Amino acid sequence: MKLLQLGFFEQRFALQLRIKNPNDVELPISGLSFAIELNGQPFLTGLSDKAVTVPRFGEAVLEVTASASLGNALKQLRELRNADRDRVDYRIVGCVSLVGVGSMPFERRGDLPIPAIDLAPRKALPPPGSERT
Repeated sequence: MKLLQLGFFEQRFALQLRIKNPNDVELPISGLSFAIELNGQPFLTGLSDKAVTVPRFGEAVLEVTASASLGNALKQLRELRNADRDRVDYRIVGCVSLVGVGSMPFERRGDLPIPAIDLAPRKALPPPGSERT
């Protein structure tokens, strides 16, 4: 995930989505749209008009653009700060456009670990040269 634009009301990101194809036929994708929820709350929405062909029984990476509103980001930060949890639930739902076939919906759910962040105040280091031997 790479930050593209940081605005007061909206943040834009570039994401790389790995698309897996468990089928015995290649998938010629012409674009997709999606939304990501964290802990049951909206977080990001995105889309891509880039074409990619996912080989049969294979995978491909598609770069997409996504945006988050300031309100959604603040809700997530508040939720993570107030909750005593070590994982965050996610849901990605969207629609992929296939050449010659039309649109096909998709959905994926799961959870991800939250990295531990130590917010305890740190003891100040002594100034250089003040150490005793």
